[in-house]
Amino acid sequence: MGTIRAKLTHMGIHVHDLDAMVRFYTEVLGLIVADRGPGRAPGTELAFMTADPACHHQVVLVTGRPDTSGFNPINQVSFTVGSLAELREVHERALARGATSMRTVSHGNAWSIYFRDPEGNTLEAYLDTPFHVPQPHGEPLDLSKSDETIFRETEAACRTDPGFMPRAEYVRQVAERLN
Repeated sequence: MGTIRAKLTHMGIHVHDLDAMVRFYTEVLGLIVADRGPGRAPGTELAFMTADPACHHQVVLVTGRPDTSGFNPINQVSFTVGSLAELREVHERALARGATSMRTVSHGNAWSIYFRDPEGNTLEAYLDTPFHVPQPHGEPLDLSKSDETIFRETEAACRTDPGFMPRAEYVRQVAERLN
């Protein structure tokens, strides 16, 4: 039997206020509701959301979230974006719509923003860089700087790490390990 390599395809999140959460994920991340309807458990409702026409859903919001007394069992849900401009836009939209705990980070291999949605779930929006450095790695990211400056500063910081390599080389090495 061959090795299984599972890929994350979607996350299900229990929520208190389905309409508010649908609005947040729509307005901040550009997701749309692909389907919506009653769940199997009595009184529950589901909203299936996506930003990819080839993927029916990337996030499922489900009513019936219990009071977790301050502990959220979800560590984070992560979404990729296509450019630094899109990352800036998600940053602005999230803050404008009530996101809290906003944090911007350069991981060397990715530029990320982390924030909490209105019910306290941690979200990450990120963009891969053309670099690789061993993780965890985190430095402040100033999104007010130009794309060129962010790129140049990230590359310079990455090159000081002994594990630095171009992303393409890292991908090649991982592909070899997976075979």
